[in-house]
Amino acid sequence: MPTMVSMSPLLQSLNAEQRRAVTTTEGPLLVLAGAGTGKTRVITVRAAHLLEKGVAAEQILLVTFTNKAAREMQERLLSLAGKQAEGIQVSTFHSFCIRLLRQHAAFLNLPSSFGICDGSDQITAVKSALRELRIAETAIHPRAAQSRISLFKNSLISVEQAKDQADDDWDLGVAMVYEKYQQHLQRSRVLDFDDFLVLSLKLLNEQETVRKQLEDRFRYVMVDEYQDTNGPQYGIVRAIVQNHQNICVVGDDDQSIYGWRGADISKILGFEKDFPGATKIHLLTNYRSTEEILDAANKVIRNNSKRHEKELKSALGSGTTVAILRMEDESHEASFVCSEIDHLVRIGEAHYRDIAILVRTAQQPRSFEADLRAMNIPYHLVGGMSFFDRKEVRDLLAYLRLIANPADETSFLRIANIPARGIGKGSIEKVVAAATAAGEGAFPTMRKMVESGSLGAAPSKGFQQLRTALNQAHALAKQGDLVALLRTLLTSIHYRDEIDRIYPDEATRNLRWNGVMEVLNFAENYQRKASKPTLQGFLEELSLNENDDRDQEDQGDAVTLMTLHAAKGLEFRRVYLVGVEEGILPHTRSVTEGHVEEERRLMYVGVTRAQRDLTITYCEARAKFGRLQSCHPSRFLFEMREKEPPQGWVPSGAPQMAQTAAPAPRKAKSVVTGRKRRKKR
Repeated sequence: MPTMVSMSPLLQSLNAEQRRAVTTTEGPLLVLAGAGTGKTRVITVRAAHLLEKGVAAEQILLVTFTNKAAREMQERLLSLAGKQAEGIQVSTFHSFCIRLLRQHAAFLNLPSSFGICDGSDQITAVKSALRELRIAETAIHPRAAQSRISLFKNSLISVEQAKDQADDDWDLGVAMVYEKYQQHLQRSRVLDFDDFLVLSLKLLNEQETVRKQLEDRFRYVMVDEYQDTNGPQYGIVRAIVQNHQNICVVGDDDQSIYGWRGADISKILGFEKDFPGATKIHLLTNYRSTEEILDAANKVIRNNSKRHEKELKSALGSGTTVAILRMEDESHEASFVCSEIDHLVRIGEAHYRDIAILVRTAQQPRSFEADLRAMNIPYHLVGGMSFFDRKEVRDLLAYLRLIANPADETSFLRIANIPARGIGKGSIEKVVAAATAAGEGAFPTMRKMVESGSLGAAPSKGFQQLRTALNQAHALAKQGDLVALLRTLLTSIHYRDEIDRIYPDEATRNLRWNGVMEVLNFAENYQRKASKPTLQGFLEELSLNENDDRDQEDQGDAVTLMTLHAAKGLEFRRVYLVGVEEGILPHTRSVTEGHVEEERRLMYVGVTRAQRDLTITYCEARAKFGRLQSCHPSRFLFEMREKEPPQGWVPSGAPQMAQTAAPAPRKAKSVVTGRKRRKKR
């Protein structure tokens, strides 16, 4: 009788496909993890399994995209493998690259103390470039320019290439803004988030000793959410595993929805070509959603031609039918959805926290917010103003950045006269012109101008006051006491007086001052946890956390109102996917630019957020540019029902004959029949 081999406790709770992904440890491995199939579980158990096999923790690198995901993985690893897991490097691409660049800055002629230009500062720099070029913001919107510049960098397109590739005046204008923007970053000795990736790839391509060090150290590399990688991220990973090829990537091509910001779906589609002999494993058992929800998702996504063929299966079994409801207009849609939510909670069928309203565009939430408030339904709008976007928080961070990096022009220009100290607009313009001509930051330029007597008495006196406060704070920064630094700085610049001056209402003043105190709380927490706290390290942590964690905090018992892009990675018991019309989903711009497949993936992401109940709505008419215009249901709804669109249906991008909608019935109509409803509890 054959001897039974006992299975490791780590593997016992996995299904067969998950177990194979965990135990395939050598060579390139592609794990196609569909929505709700236990992706995070597989990647963390795989790392713990490597430890169990005797691999040193320091030889394992696990890269993901958000700090929240990295923290979750670290916590899971500690629960799976205990203290030995502490040596595994779990980080985001950006934090990994920052450490790499700080360590090897000299190879790239960078100062090791380079600052970070965050999203808000990037917009400020773009606006400055537009002014310098005398281009009106109505001609080139700053956010559109910043997005295009980011796309240039993620596509490894230089300023000169951007100029050469320009098809029209707008493209050429953006390329010129790109050039001025880069000059601003260099003058200020700061890098933006795209630079972290581009320069890290440059370092690895040009410095073989550095690349070899990383390859020798990290013998096992795992990449989470591989479908979201862009060109530089792909290049960095490939450089690290160049020879040993021990790379495991986990992702889902059907959830690749960030092409507009540089994510390249071809990397996950072409993995087996890039890494010949790679093993491919499908995770297809979904533990999140019912059969009906997955059936709808599968029917839609199979219409994409560029994908790995697969079909999700539900581990939960059958549930309620997916409802597709036709509404009169957006007001009726919002009223219906909010009334149903109110009713379900009142009869005990649901909790607010279990419900999400998902939209395609940033404009759609307005009508829903009005009805949610009218019905006293608590809700959380994901994508609202971040804590880090508050004026007082940005002011304080600008001071800290200037203390850490006196060449940071954007930070200096923000706080030069906040609070007011006699440095007027004319003086600032004179300083910026001199700084641009000299190719250095505005702060050191103004210092020279004050010392040479080329500025008036009032701005010179104000600058000396500012300089004294900054020097005092800089001395405290060297000691590592960030809380003392902040308290001293706030006192020396009289910032509380500034809050009191700007906001006459006492409640608002207190709210704003609490924001300032929250920065002190961040500093205290960082100082307590960091082995060697520094101002640079503190600013780095704030910058890296600012972009991906601000909207995902626990909001208590409240409905979540969010865009489909923000919903990726989340799940809710009951989902309302609204405005599923031609022109919205798929979006007209995406259709005209040939990105229908990404829009279909966005629909797939929305459908697979639902665990038990999914309601999809579309309107017969919607107000556009002050007129009521007729709408047509999305092509994805016909795909979901495996039916051809009816005669008269107009796809997005085609000219519409009738612009005014016919009257629609007041009641919501369902295009599915026999929807099963759960019994009241």
